[in-house]
Amino acid sequence: MSGAVYYIFGATGDLAKRKLFPAFYSLYREGKLGENFAVVGLARRPRTNEQFRDDVKHSIQDFARYKKVDDAEWERFASHFEYMSLDINNVAGFHELNVLTARLDDKFQTGGNRLFYLALAPELFGNVSLNLKEGGLLNTTGWHRLVIEKPFGYDLPSAQRLNEQLRQVFEEKDIYRIDHYLGKEMVQNIEFVRFANAFFEPLWNNKYIANIQITLSETVGVEERGGYYDHSGALRDMGQNHMLQMIMMMAMEPPSRLNPEDIRDEKVKVLRSLRLFEDGEDVRANVVRGQYIEGSSKGKVLPAYREEDNVNPQSTTETYFAARVHVDNFRWAGVPFYIRTGKRLPLKTTEVVVEFKNIPNNVYLASKHQMEPNLLVFRVNPMEGIYLKMNAKQPGSEGVIVPIAMDFCQSCQIGINTPEAYERLLYDAARGDSTYFTRWDEVALAWEYVDRIAAAWRETSQDLKQYPAGSWGPEAASKLLSDDGFKWWPINGQNEGEVDWDAVQKTTVLA
Repeated sequence: MSGAVYYIFGATGDLAKRKLFPAFYSLYREGKLGENFAVVGLARRPRTNEQFRDDVKHSIQDFARYKKVDDAEWERFASHFEYMSLDINNVAGFHELNVLTARLDDKFQTGGNRLFYLALAPELFGNVSLNLKEGGLLNTTGWHRLVIEKPFGYDLPSAQRLNEQLRQVFEEKDIYRIDHYLGKEMVQNIEFVRFANAFFEPLWNNKYIANIQITLSETVGVEERGGYYDHSGALRDMGQNHMLQMIMMMAMEPPSRLNPEDIRDEKVKVLRSLRLFEDGEDVRANVVRGQYIEGSSKGKVLPAYREEDNVNPQSTTETYFAARVHVDNFRWAGVPFYIRTGKRLPLKTTEVVVEFKNIPNNVYLASKHQMEPNLLVFRVNPMEGIYLKMNAKQPGSEGVIVPIAMDFCQSCQIGINTPEAYERLLYDAARGDSTYFTRWDEVALAWEYVDRIAAAWRETSQDLKQYPAGSWGPEAASKLLSDDGFKWWPINGQNEGEVDWDAVQKTTVLA
């Protein structure tokens, strides 16, 4: 990992505190950062270097995988951090920042390499980029990369305007759009499980797979983000990025070469194959939107969404959506992808379930026994692992068939030292590896798909379904599957499904 100066715009914000500073420390502890780097924290509020370093210290103590070991090591690490108060609309401040950077370049021998991390609202990205150029910060012989957070725009037109602004300053190859789900270990593991195992890839098609279910559930409400969330909603907050990214990982073809552009080319082909909704009726037949009302969880009363702080009491913003998605290509034609995400659900979890087709009903075993289909489950969050359910004879019985499970528990093996998504993505951006960042054509195609849903929802609010906080969402989401002869599979035994998971015999594989 080459030396560089890292600029954190929004250095006093929650993302920097919870994710970015701990990520830097973990990379440093693991020897991936070296000593020839500097981190410049930038925000409006005044802070001294000592105050800033103290903030970083508390951030690491609260959120890092590695805790501070000794004072000498801490002092070496902290010496790489500097703070500067900056008004991002004042180009004079960027000239001052350039002077500071020149000193840090000399002190830490960073070779003029610069990574700009914009943990800011997207409407500020364009002005910051232009001022970086005007302030002389891009006039070095090293590389210059821009890392930006979602959301990338609010719809396709706003995303296009934002992209045009950024492209006035940075080339596409130097723009790293973060979707932190692509940094998660088990999301990345999907392609390795698929492409590195000869017994999976031949089955990975519409001949053997009945459906794929993707669940991203949260137990929390909108917390302090009511004002933001009421203008975003679950579709834009989770659907346009995380959910579609996981569909791409599951449905993409094997790339011809393992380099970033070839991998991203295959992901884009999936988005181009998505069946677009024709009109509002088509959306309402395939997409369910919901909003939580008052409910309870673990004996605690939970308020309705419209009662949350900074939320319009008449809001029609969705806190839940589920959809039936079709990928119309040769491999996946006829296989529904069911996705759902929501707030105030019973469990915080992210899982991908691959349901294989059952054996024919006229086969001897199927005619004599009630058998469940085989399942392959990728557990992404909070527990990481891979789960495979199959059928076998119950020991000592007269041919009784029971489900058994092989469960690879990565969290059991690695525990708390599993690298955080932001560590991996920050490391990749510094190395120039764009594999797990979103390219502009991915963003544009995702917005094109999502905008059709949003347009249908603007036509009427009559299709907004209510669900009690603490439940698994509107009943209409279950009907999406039952209409096709399927059901949502249980999430750790706490879903609407009918399988008695306590009766499933498990074989846990730790290594």
